[in-house]
Amino acid sequence: MLASSIPPSLLLLLLHILSPFSQPVDASIHVELKGAPLSHLLLDPGAGHIYVGGVNNLYQLTTDLEVLSHVKTGPYRDSPECLPPIVLQECPSAKDTDNYNKLLLMETGQGAEPGSLIVCGSLFQGICEKRSLSNISQLIYQTSNPVDTQYVAANAPGVSTVAVVITTKNKQEGGGDGDVLRLMLVGRSYTSKGPGDIPPITTRWLFPVVPPRRAFSQEEELGKLVVGSYSDYNNHFVKAVVHGNHVYFLFSRRHKKEYRTYASRLCISDRSFYSYVEVPLLCQGGYNLAQGAWLGNHSGEPHLFVVMAAGQASTPVATNRSALCVYGMAELDTMLRRAQEVCYTEGGQGSGGKEEAYIEYGVSSKCLKLPKDSLSEYPCGGEHTPNPIASAVPLKATPIVNSTIQLTAVTTATEAGHTIAFLGDRKGQLQKVLVISNQSGHLYGSELVDSGSAVSADLLLDENQEHVYVLTNSMLSKVPVSSCEKQTDCRSCLAVRDPYCGWCVLEGRCSRKHQCQRHLQPNHWLWSFEPTSQCVTVQSLQPANHSKEEQTQVTLSVPQLPALAEEESLSCIFGLLPPQPAIHLPPLPTGSDHMILPVSLMFGHVTVTTGNMTFYDCMAVSRLNQSSQCLACVSSVWRCNWCPLDQLCTHNHSCPNQHIILNHRDSPGPTSCPLVYALQSSALVPMGLSATVVLRGRNLDVYTDEAPYVCVVEIEGSRINLTASVEKMHDNTHTFTCRQHQVRDALSQLQYSAPVYLRRGERRIDASPGLRLQLYDCSAGQSDCSQCRAVPKEYGCVWCPGSPAPSCVYNRTCSSEPADTCPPPQITKVEPASGPLEGGILVTITGSNLGMKYEDVVGGVTVAGIQCLPQSKGYKISTRVVCELQPSGKQKEGPILVTVGTTRGRSTKMFTYQDPRLQDLVPNKGPVSGGTRLTIKGRQLLTGQTSDLSAFLGTQPCYIVEEVNDTQLVCQTGSSNRTGLVPVRVLFGKAERTIPNITFHYLEDPVITNAIPAESFYAGGRVIRVEGRNLDVVQQPIISVWVEPLEIQRVKRKKRLALLTSKQQLVSERCSILSSSQMTCPTPRVNPEVKVKGVWFQLDNVRVHYESIKGKSFTYYPNPVLFPINRENLDVPFRFKPGGVIAVEGQDLTRAMSKEEVKAWLGDQECDVKTLDSTHLYCDPPEVQPLSVDDSNELPSLKVFMGNLQVDLGLVQYDSNSLLPAVPLAAQIGLGAGAAVIILSVLVIILMYRRKSKQALRDYKKVLLQLETLEINVGDQCRKEFTDLMTEMMDLSSDVGGPGVPLLDYRIYAERVFFPGQQTAPLSRQLDLPESRRQTVEQGLQQLNNLLNNRLFLTRFIHTLEAQQGFSQRDRGYVASLLTMALHDKLEYFTEVMKSLLQDLVQQYVAKNPKLMLRRTETVVEKMLTNWMSICLYSFLKEVAGEPLYMLYRAIKYQVDKGPVDAVTGKAKRTLNDSHLLREDIEYCSVTLTVLVKNGVEVQPCPVKVLDTDTITQVKDKILDQVYRGAPFSQRPSADSLDLEWRSGQAGHLTLSDDDVTAVVQGRWKRLNTLQHYKVPDGATVALIPRSQSSGGVGVNQVFQTGEKTPMLEGEEEEGLRLWHLVKSSEDPEIPKHRKSSMRERERAKAIPEIYLTRLLSMKGTLQKFVDDVFVAILSTKRPPPIAVRFFFDFLDDMAEKHGIDDPETVHIWKTNSLPLRFWVNILKNPQFVLDVQVTDSIDAVLSVIAQTFIDSCTTSEHKVGRDSPVNKLLYAREIPRYKQLVERYYSDIHSAASGCYQEMNSTLTELSGSFASEMNNLVALHELYKYINKYYDQIIMSLEEDSSGQKMQLAYRLQQVAALVENKVTDL
Repeated sequence: MLASSIPPSLLLLLLHILSPFSQPVDASIHVELKGAPLSHLLLDPGAGHIYVGGVNNLYQLTTDLEVLSHVKTGPYRDSPECLPPIVLQECPSAKDTDNYNKLLLMETGQGAEPGSLIVCGSLFQGICEKRSLSNISQLIYQTSNPVDTQYVAANAPGVSTVAVVITTKNKQEGGGDGDVLRLMLVGRSYTSKGPGDIPPITTRWLFPVVPPRRAFSQEEELGKLVVGSYSDYNNHFVKAVVHGNHVYFLFSRRHKKEYRTYASRLCISDRSFYSYVEVPLLCQGGYNLAQGAWLGNHSGEPHLFVVMAAGQASTPVATNRSALCVYGMAELDTMLRRAQEVCYTEGGQGSGGKEEAYIEYGVSSKCLKLPKDSLSEYPCGGEHTPNPIASAVPLKATPIVNSTIQLTAVTTATEAGHTIAFLGDRKGQLQKVLVISNQSGHLYGSELVDSGSAVSADLLLDENQEHVYVLTNSMLSKVPVSSCEKQTDCRSCLAVRDPYCGWCVLEGRCSRKHQCQRHLQPNHWLWSFEPTSQCVTVQSLQPANHSKEEQTQVTLSVPQLPALAEEESLSCIFGLLPPQPAIHLPPLPTGSDHMILPVSLMFGHVTVTTGNMTFYDCMAVSRLNQSSQCLACVSSVWRCNWCPLDQLCTHNHSCPNQHIILNHRDSPGPTSCPLVYALQSSALVPMGLSATVVLRGRNLDVYTDEAPYVCVVEIEGSRINLTASVEKMHDNTHTFTCRQHQVRDALSQLQYSAPVYLRRGERRIDASPGLRLQLYDCSAGQSDCSQCRAVPKEYGCVWCPGSPAPSCVYNRTCSSEPADTCPPPQITKVEPASGPLEGGILVTITGSNLGMKYEDVVGGVTVAGIQCLPQSKGYKISTRVVCELQPSGKQKEGPILVTVGTTRGRSTKMFTYQDPRLQDLVPNKGPVSGGTRLTIKGRQLLTGQTSDLSAFLGTQPCYIVEEVNDTQLVCQTGSSNRTGLVPVRVLFGKAERTIPNITFHYLEDPVITNAIPAESFYAGGRVIRVEGRNLDVVQQPIISVWVEPLEIQRVKRKKRLALLTSKQQLVSERCSILSSSQMTCPTPRVNPEVKVKGVWFQLDNVRVHYESIKGKSFTYYPNPVLFPINRENLDVPFRFKPGGVIAVEGQDLTRAMSKEEVKAWLGDQECDVKTLDSTHLYCDPPEVQPLSVDDSNELPSLKVFMGNLQVDLGLVQYDSNSLLPAVPLAAQIGLGAGAAVIILSVLVIILMYRRKSKQALRDYKKVLLQLETLEINVGDQCRKEFTDLMTEMMDLSSDVGGPGVPLLDYRIYAERVFFPGQQTAPLSRQLDLPESRRQTVEQGLQQLNNLLNNRLFLTRFIHTLEAQQGFSQRDRGYVASLLTMALHDKLEYFTEVMKSLLQDLVQQYVAKNPKLMLRRTETVVEKMLTNWMSICLYSFLKEVAGEPLYMLYRAIKYQVDKGPVDAVTGKAKRTLNDSHLLREDIEYCSVTLTVLVKNGVEVQPCPVKVLDTDTITQVKDKILDQVYRGAPFSQRPSADSLDLEWRSGQAGHLTLSDDDVTAVVQGRWKRLNTLQHYKVPDGATVALIPRSQSSGGVGVNQVFQTGEKTPMLEGEEEEGLRLWHLVKSSEDPEIPKHRKSSMRERERAKAIPEIYLTRLLSMKGTLQKFVDDVFVAILSTKRPPPIAVRFFFDFLDDMAEKHGIDDPETVHIWKTNSLPLRFWVNILKNPQFVLDVQVTDSIDAVLSVIAQTFIDSCTTSEHKVGRDSPVNKLLYAREIPRYKQLVERYYSDIHSAASGCYQEMNSTLTELSGSFASEMNNLVALHELYKYINKYYDQIIMSLEEDSSGQKMQLAYRLQQVAALVENKVTDL
């Protein structure tokens, strides 16, 4: 039954489902930073960056506190007494000084100008700099030679500086950025050293900086607070804020001997400080020194929150007593305006004649009596108004909250209309205050952020007001404002009393108000801070308890239930039972008569509230109380009734057999249960004697049957049934006399309590609780006289001396006279047998007749003649005496005597008084955490019992862990709270002994800083290399692994702990200590059937979990699998040919193992492991077959050892090296000497050949192995390089996003594609004609243009030219490009002509070999096709492919430039091209130069990274790259036009060049100068200056062709000298033919060493992403392919169909030759065709390999890598199949797309014709074409005349007309 439309106070429910709501808890984040004390924190919410300033350090972090950038800002040589720049000769007090961060402000950008981070430090008189907001390592502005107006911040660490950036209109000056002026208002406290004339408040210039202005300068026209005496007005500034149209400063200052806090105000527009006014702030309670402030909102109005401290007796020193005071900004402004008004119009006097305002700062102005409207007329003052004004009346506030810890910071947040203040204090706590009104607040919580470290005044909330950023001395923390999510239930949620938190009832979670969807409706969100808030509870549940046998309806009464929508309902669930209309209850718990089930009220899966309901079982009540079932039933708390005739306990009010006994609550008075209530006879029954038992009963009349009564006695599990006679008494009770019985069972103790009850037939009559017979046996446990006589008298036990032996018996059974006295004491055992001279230990004496009570032995025990004091606690009647040994004073020996009454007993063994001695200690040191096992050596150490022994190190116990013997004792040290020497003490009872002159040394605990590797396999044995400190302090380090079985069966909660404990286990291995900082640990073997729960190092008592070392867990993997080497036939040995390598296959070989750790043995010799990857192990065995180590087999077996894992891979048999049988002796004799020589020669040749081929094969195998292995090994290096590159490229991305990709405009692009390599292409030229002929010639050219628009003429013209012998391939390309220019305005016609010519071309090739078509540019039409593709794909390049191509170019350039590049040969260390690889190992290092860059009039330093091996020209290029990084190459100055000047100090200026008089000459070789040559140090300052004509620096010529820069060539000879840079180029250009083969081999051999291949692989891996991006951009079909490509591919498909070519490979080749090979490869190899960049030879070499890879990817032939494959093919062997799939999918997608794009193509061509036609200089193109017409004039005319159609169109005649006009050619006209 479900509820709907239910009143919230009452609810009837039956069912529910339980599922708690949980949410991840937001924890605090902390990051330790260098630069303590950290002083400033700045948040840029837009970019999500945080900036932190500290001493010598500046940080940029993400909002999750990950460091993005870190800059060192000091220390530098400086002195506060000297003005910068610091020159040591002029400033002797200069020393390395820390730079304290003083200001950290954000300057927002204006228009295109980006914003900046303003950073001011204490060095160099507090100068400031601007840094990039996106990357603080980039300087935007810095001055190395500041003027005195640029000193901003205080130059002393403890002196405060505050500032704000303001933007205002530029009233005084025209121009600027939209007349906007950006200024910085700075408040600076007074410093005694340095310039003493800097006012307390100044205005600084920020933007625009137009010469002669300087950034941060205090210009004449900018305002400042004029002060009479700077030292008298030492304002300690705390905060500066902007509010409305004003800037406010908060500071404290001395006023009439007392310090006060002031708030001052200035108009933002006030350039002259006429508006300055200040008012004292009074925080009642003596709080006078502001420590921190925040401008926040309270009750919707702006308020200034200030934390104030009480000053220490008229000093500016703050005490711990502090408070938070709040001042309304409206009230503050009112006070400030009142002070202005009084000073302007009333002479400073108030209404009562009392002074309310005055002029401050010791200036000559005074308050006036101006007209009353002066303030409204001049709200910001004027030249005639008095200033600076101070109010004499303070603004008062009552503290919101007081603190006994000094408060240092404040920030506020608004949550659900409430104001919450977060306060930082000196002890590193964040205190949380709910501000209730201006006068009161409630401190509701505090959180320790950084213990003992003061919170900085910069306390900031994040953008969403969910976290507080807390800056302490050396830590930045991100602390959540609340932890509501941590509370999982309503009760704990409301208990936190946090204004942020409340319980969201229907969502079942603790949340902030806005996070609860229905928070606006009553009772849905219960605020935790509201004292009256209470969780939704079940007020009552009816019925509260109920019989489980009976059905009922349950009613819950729930007040304050949240209202639901009409369609919503609640449900009810009992315990964990599934919701059903009728609930079937589970069985009751064993041993219980009821169960309590929670009844949960549910809203969906959320529990709203829970009540408890009890279900009882009356039958269980009686079942649990067998001895008194009726009594238990009717006296039960449940409403149970008893049916006596049915022996049934029931919840019903009727019985099957009528009679019923009701529950005591329904039938008050004495119970009417049939009951045996008493024992009439004695309860004591002696064993062995007949006794009669009589019972009394009542209420037995209820039974009317004739069943007999039986008495039942239960003795130790057996029942004795005795028939009973019954007698009814006059009081309606019954007496039962049980038959006599003699109990003969032997008892184990004196007395046994036996239950007795009555049975009538099968019914058991209830017996009163405690109705029992006391059976006793005198002989049980009473073994001697003393024990017997100690038995209480009522038992009647006596010591009977009869035969066969004396014993303790019942008095009536003793046949002789009982004994009155007992025999003397007898001593059987004494422990211990020795004790110390001082006594003090307990001696235990065991025996018999040692007294009947303790008092019998007091004073009667002596040990070796010395009294021993008995202890009452240890005394046991007759059998044991424990006494305390007394001092003897000397060593002695003697018996133990015990006297009882007049008798005495004596021990047979002697007791010895001993004097133990301690002599030595091993080891004598250990960690403070303890756990060291100490061996203490000495003599007589077994004095007393082991339990009397205790050892101590100082005051700390040392726990004895082994059996002690007479000469040594082993104990384990406990922990100590400090290091140092402590004495060793051993206590023997109370006797203390120490080791003379020997102490134990507690040392610092061992610390582990690193442990690698972090994985092992189950077999273990892998060596973990551990690094740390104090490792040698540990006695026995252990590595432990905690494991538990994978399958833990489901168990009940109570049993679970026991099960876990039994299943969990540890496996450990001992570690080996190598030194104090290193140790090795073999990983323990772990069963694969278990789960590894944890790994730790146990260093004595110090446990270091692996996760705690580097935050990474230790992983166990399945064992690596190695397959036998002869898998085909395991019984046959593996045949091995010497000289090769043995390849072993396997699985997961490198998952938890490295090559260095693997050992392979072949027989008794090692097989050297060369390569290990995931699936293969290659080892190099000995040249000669090793011996077997197994006696059962002669052949050696190959065994591989990986840690504890040992795998036998099978036997190995070497093939015999002798390839031919020996020549028989008889044959040798028979042959002549000549034959012998010939055979020998042949043998030698064959052997050499075989050996050579074997060697070659082996080399080849090794090369392949090395290549595969190298690719794996170089992975890490690639990742590192890639990370560096991505960082660089991220900066680049921002460049690309800004200025954009430097794409060439269409004209230059077309010029470079149409006419590659030409210095002056026709596009750039003008028609060079005499003015007299220009008009005629132009007319002729126009007619030629008309002729070209005739298709017949054009095709005949092209075919005729191609038929001429002298018409070269270069001419064909030139003519095609000229035609493209001439017809650029008619691209539709050009396309038709091209198609027509291509159809002719197809016809030609179909007859020959169709696959060769378009392979090379051998015809005019093929070049026309190239140009056509270039025109059509320009926009695709611009929009899609340009950016990835540029990124690839930049990535290559960045990578190449990071390594040395030879300026002469162009070879580079970082390349993809093995022929351009700089193989020699050149030593080089990176150098950062500070380059002075002129920016307007200011010179700014710019850091540039170069190499010390770079030539001066290379350095200049790198500097230009950095300085002009966003600019196109054509817009930057040439390196040749600039000189590089090295500036050292003020006077030292040295011009550096590649070649000068200092150049090194060796023989015929002259070396180019490098930075190394000039010894330019890291950090040197250089400048690029325009090259003066007179400098005449001899440089190396550099040729530029279409943006391409070639390296310095060897041809440069000067005075017979050859230039070289890093390596000397080959001196032997001609190699004799017979040596060419060996040279090739030498080159290949040279390429094998790993280092060179690693360089290629590393470069490849680093660039992989960028290569992928370019290929995907070109070949992706996610966006529609360019229309031209689809159009042309359709055309090719049509051609193939027309000519019956159904071989898909042919069409694939046509498409490849027309687009990828014809266009894209050209662009990939020559990015300078598209981009305004410079492609050097070293970059070109890399691009060639990438372009070749692209070509390989477009071919259909299978890509096979062989021994002769070039290295560049090997490099991309894995990627090419993937790229091939890209190409095939690209072709296939275009083919399957709907055709019919001709119309779309035509419209595109029309659009392109109009767009770019103006760029083409078609008259020049026509004039150039005419030159070819002129050259082959006769042949063309003849060709036109031969054609009948041409005759009809008079084409020859029209051409003659053109000739006549263009050059006055005499024709046949």
